[in-house]
This record gives sequence, C-alpha cells and structure tokens, in this order.
Amino acid sequence: MNINKRLENRRYITGFDGIRTIAVIGVILYHLFPNIMHGGYLGVPIFFAVSGYLITDLLRQEWLQNETIDVKGFYIRRMKRLYPGLLTMLVLSSAYIVFFQKDLLNNLRSVFASSVLYYNNWWQIFKGFSYFDRFATQSPFTHIWSLAVEAQNYLVWPLLFIALKKYVKHSGKIFGLIMGTAIISGLLMAFLYTPGADPTRVYYGTDTRLFSILLGSGLAFVWPTYRLKEEVPAKARNLLNGVGIASLIVLLLSFLFLADRFSFVYYGGMFIVSIFATILVAVTAHPGADMNRWLTNPVFTWIGKRSYGIYLYQFPVMIFYEAKITNLSDHVLLHSIIELALILGISELSYRYIEKPLGKFYYQYTWFAIKDFFKKPWVTTAKITAVFCTIVSVFAVYALAIAPSNEVTADQQQLQKTIEENKKKAEERKEAEKAKNEGKTADSTEQSTAPPEINVDLNAEELKKAKTMEITAFGDSVILDAAAGLQDIFPKLIVDGEVGRQLYESAPAIQKLDKDKLLKENVLVGLGTNGSFTEAQFDEFMAAIGSKRNVYWINVRVPTRRWQNEVNTMLENMKKKYKNLTVIDWYGYSNAHDEWFYEDRVHPNVDGQVKYSSFIAKEIMK
Repeated sequence: MNINKRLENRRYITGFDGIRTIAVIGVILYHLFPNIMHGGYLGVPIFFAVSGYLITDLLRQEWLQNETIDVKGFYIRRMKRLYPGLLTMLVLSSAYIVFFQKDLLNNLRSVFASSVLYYNNWWQIFKGFSYFDRFATQSPFTHIWSLAVEAQNYLVWPLLFIALKKYVKHSGKIFGLIMGTAIISGLLMAFLYTPGADPTRVYYGTDTRLFSILLGSGLAFVWPTYRLKEEVPAKARNLLNGVGIASLIVLLLSFLFLADRFSFVYYGGMFIVSIFATILVAVTAHPGADMNRWLTNPVFTWIGKRSYGIYLYQFPVMIFYEAKITNLSDHVLLHSIIELALILGISELSYRYIEKPLGKFYYQYTWFAIKDFFKKPWVTTAKITAVFCTIVSVFAVYALAIAPSNEVTADQQQLQKTIEENKKKAEERKEAEKAKNEGKTADSTEQSTAPPEINVDLNAEELKKAKTMEITAFGDSVILDAAAGLQDIFPKLIVDGEVGRQLYESAPAIQKLDKDKLLKENVLVGLGTNGSFTEAQFDEFMAAIGSKRNVYWINVRVPTRRWQNEVNTMLENMKKKYKNLTVIDWYGYSNAHDEWFYEDRVHPNVDGQVKYSSFIAKEIMK
C-alpha cells in the first residue's frame, strides 16, 4: 500500500485512550492518596509524550499530503479542543467561589487571565507559589500549569515544524535536533534544581519540562504511524510486546515509588520516565504489536476520552469539597470515593454537553445558529441551558470584578508577623547559645530566682521548674507560631523551626544542631503538620536525636488535611517502640476548641498560643 493510501486509511489508535487513563488515574490518586501513589504526578509527562507524538504525527501527515501546514487551521482545532472545557471550568469555579468560598477570590482575575492565555505556569513561578506545599491553602486552578506548558508548545511547534521541514528536511537530522533539544531541557532541569529547596521552578517551567513533549515529537519522525505495518514477523511482535510490557511496568512502579521529594527525579529521573512513556507510545502505536489491543477496553476508552475533563475538574472538586468537610481525616476513603464520583460525573457532563459538541461546532455558522436558536419555542432544553449559562456567567464576571489582588487578611498578617518575629528571636537565641558554648559569653538566660510574670496557665512551682530545664524545640510553622510563649516558660529553650518543614528532610538539621551543641537533653518535636511519614523516616530521625535524649513529640491538629489521623496513629505506634518518646496529645486537648486557632484551624491564635504553651509545658514537666 502506498503512502497516500495509508494516509487516507489512517486509524484511530484506541490504546492511546488506555495510556491517557493510566496517566490521569496516576495524577488523581497522587492528589487523593499521596502516601500510596508517591509518583502519580508522573502521569503528566506521560500526557506530554502522547501529545507530542500525536500532534507531530498529524503534522507530518498533513505535510506529506499538502507540502505545507495550515497553521491557522491547526490553531483553530487546538482552541476548539481545549477552550470549551477550560472556559467552562473557569466560569463555573468562579461562580462557585463568589458564593461559597470567598477566601479563594484573591488574585482570581490574574488566575483567570493566565489560564485563558496559557502562561499560568510562569505566573505561578513568579508569584512564588508552591506545587508541593500540602498545607497552604491550595488553589482550585493550580493544575492549569501543565495545560499552559502544552499550549505554549502548540503555539510554537507548527512554525518550527515548517522551518525544520524546509531547511533541514531529512527526518533523521530533524530527529537528532529534537533529541538534542530534549536533552538540553533535561539538563536544564538538573542544573536549576537545588536539593532540599522547593522544586516548583523546575517542575513548572516550560524550559525544564519540554523534554517530555519533545521525546514524543521526535518519535513521530522515526516512527510515523503511516509507515508502521500490521504484518510483522513473530519475533518482532514478541520483541515489541516485551518492550511495551516492560515500559508499562516501569511506569507503574514509578507511580508507586518515585516520590516528588527525591533528588533523582530532577537529576534525570523524570527524563528516564519520559523515555519509557515514549517507548510505550511507540509500541501502542504499532499495529503489529498487541499493546494497543491490551490497552483497549470499555473502561479505558470511557476514561481516556474524558481524561481532559477529568484532569480539569480534579482540583476544583477536591478543593471545594474538602473545604466543607469538618474533619477529613476521619473518613478519608469515603470522602475520596465521593470526590472521585463527583469528578467523573462532572467530567461526563462536560464531555457530553461542552467539549464534544463545541469541538465539532463550525464557528463560521454562528450567526445562523443564533437565528435558529431564537426561532425555537421558549421552553426548550437549549434555551433553559442558555439561561442557566448566562446566569452563571454573570456571577463569574461579578467574582472577577470584586476579586482582590494579593490580599492578606488580618489573621494572615498577624500569623506571618508572629512567625517572622519568633524566627528572628530563635536565630538570635541560637547564636547566643553557640557563643556561650565557645566560651565567648556568659549564659544570658541566668536571671533572678523569682519566676517571670507571664500569661500562662502554670503555677509558680511549675514555672520555677521550667526555668532550669534545657530544651531544644524542633519543628515547623506551628512551633514557630508558639515559640515566644514557650520561650517565656523555658528561658533556656533553643528553637529551630522552618515553615513547611517535613520529617523526611529533617535528620540532617538535627545532626547539625547536635554538632553545634544546640541539641539539648530534652527535645520537643512538632512535625507532621505538612504531611505524614513512614516508619523508616521516623527511625532515621530518632537515630539522629539519639536514644539518650528525652523526646517529647506534639501530635497534630490538621482537620482540613487527610494525613492528620495517619500522623497521630503513627506517633502512638512509635511510642511503643521508643522508650525515650513521649507523645503530647495536643490534638485531643484542642480539637474541640476552634476558637483557639486562626482561620486555617491549625496555627494557634493569640489565645491559643497561651493554651498551647501551657499544655506543652505541663506535659513535659509531668
């Protein structure tokens, strides 16, 4: 069969829906169960690889048939594919926010504009937002960053394709150039990544994520669908199947084990995953292999065709739903099932009534459609739908009109100020202690024997005892929030706190404190607010502290996060394992008192800081 005949008979590769299904399931489970699906975020480079291959393969076919590319037509097709679903999600979400979650109005106009114009990834980078901060108030539009990366590629790639076909011509040379650019992108990710720091810059950046799309695009120059033959020798079929299965297994294992905190991810790990995703795409595309058939079934086809809508609505559903749940941790599985049902249901409606019909609509006939619309009776599905859409759009416009920019509430200002002041004082105290250890100064904490007059729920005897105790407090922003109160009770207290701190990255910091002689006989730990941890990570942390020190660990109150109970259960189990560990039940003591907390329901407010410091002190001195 000649090339033109093959182009005319090009097939829809149903297995790609299967690949999309695997990718979108990975992403959603990563957000719902991050401690099980550690690497589910790697579904995104799989999407990128599929997209790069399909777009470039279609461009190659168009070039072979016409010796040119209808760039305008390409852009229109992409807009018809992407914009209806995106705009609908943005409008519905904006209307919901103005009625039910006004705390998310902040910067809504900028979010809307950056999403519609597809520069959201760079907007988030320049605003300093973090994709990995599990505690901070998350935006229902955080995930739009990946759509922006793809859309930026769509904008540039047809023009580059034309230039490459005109001036480089040879497919092998073009493949080499694309692979070289992909490698540069991967190296740029490694170069810009800083171990131990937030990796959002390299995770969001178009320059550092483009390699996944480029690998798919490069594949289309050496593995175009119109050249792939259905009849291949048995050995070739077995080889293809074996490679395809191996690549799928690697991707699934990566979903389970390749956590986003590993430096390996940014030092080539994501590039390697993208290679295996591209290999899976190649095998699935080949009609001589069985992978396409294996990845084709009614469930995968259904999810795959709706994967765009599923991806679009996952974050809005999760953010809006979980904001209304008073204690998410008590029924994580139940709430996750409800969220999944909502995501799938809304995505089905989006696909059936928005994406599919508007994707096929010929916009040059808009005027005729409008005239036909007004000729119909008033009580019709079309007109009822139009009225509903108009009302929702008005509310969305109202939300955009009243949305503040970079607003910080009074509570947020107070919390930020408290944390900043306490961190500064904590650093000064550490420096003074280091100077004392080196013999440069006397102990600045030596005061009169009279107990200080401070606002705490402790008697004079308890305050007197606390005055002589040497303690190192190590933790996250909650420890920093209450540091001043703890310091008043324990004048010899050393505080080492960092906003967003996680247990898995804390052992080196403990070792440094020990080296600087700042790790005292009693260690107060406040970790778990920002995420859970494994027993192995806990063991590593406790080993860094040492078995001869007394460890007092404050459990967590994070009612809006799904890991609260998991962290507290782990601490109770570890209490049985470590004889030098005492768990302070702050959760049990404070959970019924929302009035002790700022609006995030986690950080103690001014009154709550007194309760927190007093309770912790009493527990330590038992």
